[in-house]
Amino acid sequence: MGAPTVRSRRVLSDANASQGLGDSMSSTSSTIQGLGNDGTVDGGIVEFRKEYVNELLNERMKGKTKFDFKGKCEMMTEYIKRLRVCIKWYLEQEELHDMEREKYAETFGEMNQKVDELTLVVEELRKNNAELHEKFLKEEADKVASVEAYQKEVQARITVEKSLASMSEELEKSHRQLTDANQQIAELHDINKRVQEYNSSLQQYNSRLCNDAASASATIARMQNEKASVVETLSGIRAHLSSVQNQLATCKDSLQEATNARNLAKEEVGRLTIELQQVREDRDMQKAKVNILTAEVEKYKECTGKSTSELEGLMTKTNCLEESHEFQMERVKMLERQLKACRKEKQMLEISVLEMDKECESKKKKLRELEDTLAEKELRIFEGELVRRKLHNTILELKGNIRVFCRVRPLLPEDDCGVGGEMTAVGYPSSAELLGRGIELIINAGQKHLFSFDKVFNHETSQEDVFIEISQLVQSALDGYKVSIFAYGQTGSGKTYTMMGGTDNLEQQGLIPRSLEQVFQTSQSLSSQGWTFKMEASMLEIYNETIRDLLCPARSAGFETSRPENGVGKQYSIKHDGKGNTYVTDLTIVEVCNLDEVSSLLHRAAQGRSVGRTQMNEQSSRSHCVFTLRISGSNVNTEQQVRGVLNLIDLAGSERLSKSGSTGERLKETQAINKSLSCLGDVILALANRESYVPFRNSKLTYLLQPCLGGDSKTLMFVNISPAPSSANESLCSLRFAAKVSSCEIGVPRRQTLTRPSDARLSYG
Repeated sequence: MGAPTVRSRRVLSDANASQGLGDSMSSTSSTIQGLGNDGTVDGGIVEFRKEYVNELLNERMKGKTKFDFKGKCEMMTEYIKRLRVCIKWYLEQEELHDMEREKYAETFGEMNQKVDELTLVVEELRKNNAELHEKFLKEEADKVASVEAYQKEVQARITVEKSLASMSEELEKSHRQLTDANQQIAELHDINKRVQEYNSSLQQYNSRLCNDAASASATIARMQNEKASVVETLSGIRAHLSSVQNQLATCKDSLQEATNARNLAKEEVGRLTIELQQVREDRDMQKAKVNILTAEVEKYKECTGKSTSELEGLMTKTNCLEESHEFQMERVKMLERQLKACRKEKQMLEISVLEMDKECESKKKKLRELEDTLAEKELRIFEGELVRRKLHNTILELKGNIRVFCRVRPLLPEDDCGVGGEMTAVGYPSSAELLGRGIELIINAGQKHLFSFDKVFNHETSQEDVFIEISQLVQSALDGYKVSIFAYGQTGSGKTYTMMGGTDNLEQQGLIPRSLEQVFQTSQSLSSQGWTFKMEASMLEIYNETIRDLLCPARSAGFETSRPENGVGKQYSIKHDGKGNTYVTDLTIVEVCNLDEVSSLLHRAAQGRSVGRTQMNEQSSRSHCVFTLRISGSNVNTEQQVRGVLNLIDLAGSERLSKSGSTGERLKETQAINKSLSCLGDVILALANRESYVPFRNSKLTYLLQPCLGGDSKTLMFVNISPAPSSANESLCSLRFAAKVSSCEIGVPRRQTLTRPSDARLSYG
């Protein structure tokens, strides 16, 4: 690598000042327009100050009009670009700080080595001084003896005086060397003081990042409130739309009834028309008959001279027929008027239906616009959550704390739900600062205990949602970091389900198979950039303070049933080297190339793991299980090499003998599990109190987890609890232990960019 190029820096606020600050939106937009994809302005690097970041996060999208959604979308696109530039600048600053930390860490290590060397030199000089002093006393004694025998041993006295003079010269020389060593120690103290000052500056930078994370959390809460208001408006519009649709259905029903009535009227008119035609024909026939009768009457009058009474009867019958005809005509006219009114009503209903269709279309359009706005707000909330998560991870890495996630399993049918209808002992605070991070445990008839962790998953959270939260941590293993994830909790709280998952379908896959799937997919996508990766897997369990190899061929063939403890004569021992790596001798290491091979190994290891039945769990894990994936990567283009380790640990559950009902072999297993977890608690307590001595060697579990708890690893702990009231006391102990773990500082993780081949069989980073 060549010398770093010196580039000029231009503060963004100075650029804003030179252009003039008007409206906050326009001034910010004009400043950012000069930014390229790499975050530079006019050939220089932008330095994002806290004031600009706050201004950027507090911006409001304003259009020309209330419904200028296109303008708002353009502003939002520009706003997203500026956010990406800001995030990229923070990532570059983070890389620079990582390089500076590594540089000062190396310098500090060299200084410590020099101090150790000088200390050894001082001790050697002091030892020589003591020897010289003893010689000097001896020579003084000889001198007294020589005075008494002066006459006899004159020559011996002269020799002793000469040796005394030489010894004095050597003593003075030793004094001078001691003075020089003290001066060098003082210089080293000055260097150590400067390193401490640099550490204090890093802590100030860490506090600034905390403030930025708090502002990002406030922005996310504000955006969530906006989302809630938009959802309420959308629900109101949906209710109005449903009422309009009900009115439209009513109008359609009325129109259908009117149409049916019109059809009936048409049929009635047709029937009446036929009757009228018949009446007319009858009338014509009667008229013809009347005419014939009249002619006959006349003929009879003329011829026979019949009486007038018959003629009057015929005239009366004729008048009746004429009145019936008039009545039928009036009825036909009335039906025609009703038909006309029905046609007019039909036209009005058709116009009303058209208007309702238009109104429905406008409501649907407005609904689509609100849905688009809601999607946009959700996207902004998602991006803000990503920024918050990135800043939170950065803060935790700078602090060196162990990240702690809490997961609550659902209530099961066999859980004791308590007396008085109490269904669960777990609650979730709804305040903005504890939303998604706080958990409330209720015990002893209403006594509440509040805890806060990095993330809390309720009983409705899916396996996929849990994995999304840790996916960035798993990615760090490919970047060359040591990553450790372990699950802690009482028996039956869901630890094995969280780590391994269920066997029913892919949606129930746990963190281990999902993490391996992401590692292989990411490694394949990086192959286009010149990266090649080699991966080696191993899996062991600690059963009754004894290490068992779950991938041993002899164990899978049925030979490794007891050991010492493995009937094949292998002795597994844990060893640490000076680089923070942990070696387990004679452990089976399997090179894997794809996800199917790893899935087969996991299935084989799961069949060999020690499980048993207790009163608290039908399938209780009776051992601590550790899966390790070692990743070695190299880039042929940049000649860069990385070496990462992914440790996924499923701890055995703590349990009380009074509840588990263990006897015989199960009793020994329970005692061994509780002892190792108690040792883990002692280690956590020592780390939290920053004691000089940490008892890692008290159990094989803590000695194996030493790189996770006291090294430079990125460590995450899942605390799994049961919501059943009968398990409230055990859940309280688990949450208190997790709170203590969250306060532990284990150091800043370091990236391993250089690897050396080794013949030793490695299992755990």
